[in-house]
Amino acid sequence: MDYRIILESFEGPLDLLLNLIEKAKIDIYDIPINIITEQYMDYLYEMEELNLEIASEFILMASTLLQIKSKMLLPEESIGEEESEEDPREELVLRLLTYKKYKEVANELRQYEKEELKAYYKPREDLSIFEKNETIDLGPLDIKLIVKSINNIINKRGIKEKIVDIHEIDKDEYTVKDCTVNIVSRLKKNKKILFTELLNEKSTRSEIVAYFLSILELIKLKVVNVEQNKNFSDLIIMERK
Repeated sequence: MDYRIILESFEGPLDLLLNLIEKAKIDIYDIPINIITEQYMDYLYEMEELNLEIASEFILMASTLLQIKSKMLLPEESIGEEESEEDPREELVLRLLTYKKYKEVANELRQYEKEELKAYYKPREDLSIFEKNETIDLGPLDIKLIVKSINNIINKRGIKEKIVDIHEIDKDEYTVKDCTVNIVSRLKKNKKILFTELLNEKSTRSEIVAYFLSILELIKLKVVNVEQNKNFSDLIIMERK
């Protein structure tokens, strides 16, 4: 039976070196160049035995490691004063640290991409029907006061925004059209209803806003009239005769 040996693939020599350092739990600031060079060369030898093509950048890194190793093996007497003060591994360490930082950022971006692929977005709606220059005649009512009344209703109910979970797909349960149909249906049974009567304890912010927009649309179509007994009080919705 034939056995196949599969080597780990690396994006480049720095990726291979970083992997060797992490596996050996070596301090990246104090790399034992002898050990890392030996392990690095072993990896290249295995690639040769499997007749795998070795990229030139891997070979160049091998020569760099051997050069660093040779400098560290030389006696201090044979090295100049300036060179003896410099650690021959310093440049390699800086390259590894920079590569490690970019790799971590790339992995984080990859994770964001995976999460983003799980999200589905609602197509943009055509809101051109609301962009007409026609004004809505609210009679004696002030639109700003009505908006404040709606905000008071939302605040009194203590509605808080739900934390977005990209693993869940939220469906819009309330549309202006559905809310409009419900209001008209309720007015057929009762000629006068309160805005809060359209809601319940579980009403969400989107439901309240949808009902508010429905009322404005019905006022515009001259289907209903709206009154308030006093500022910021509940809205009284009545069928227009």
